[in-house]
Amino acid sequence: QVQLVESGGGLVQPGGSLRLSCVASGSILSINAMGWYRQAPGKERELVADITESGSTNYGDSVKGRFTISRDNAKNTVYLQMNSLKPEDTARYYCLANVNLSLWRLGLAYWGQGTQVTVSS
Repeated sequence: QVQLVESGGGLVQPGGSLRLSCVASGSILSINAMGWYRQAPGKERELVADITESGSTNYGDSVKGRFTISRDNAKNTVYLQMNSLKPEDTARYYCLANVNLSLWRLGLAYWGQGTQVTVSS
């Protein structure tokens, strides 16, 4: 099985920064895309950013220019550097990984349990 564990969330003032990390572990052959999604109370889960194995990135419109996604393939880890945080960034942030378990089990999606980010003064 595959486990994704997020860390780095917390309470931060508007304009502040946080760095989220997500480590994937288990019987992993390789990882394709990894990404971050978020869900605020009463709202649908939305894409924050994702990154391919080769490093190509994609961002949600609301975070462009403020957030940066990166990954360390050797550590099966994806990061999200969040700068200039706003109250509307408050949400639970979830890690998603598209994982290859073997040559016959490709492209399986796994989610982490999430980490809470609260932006408030």
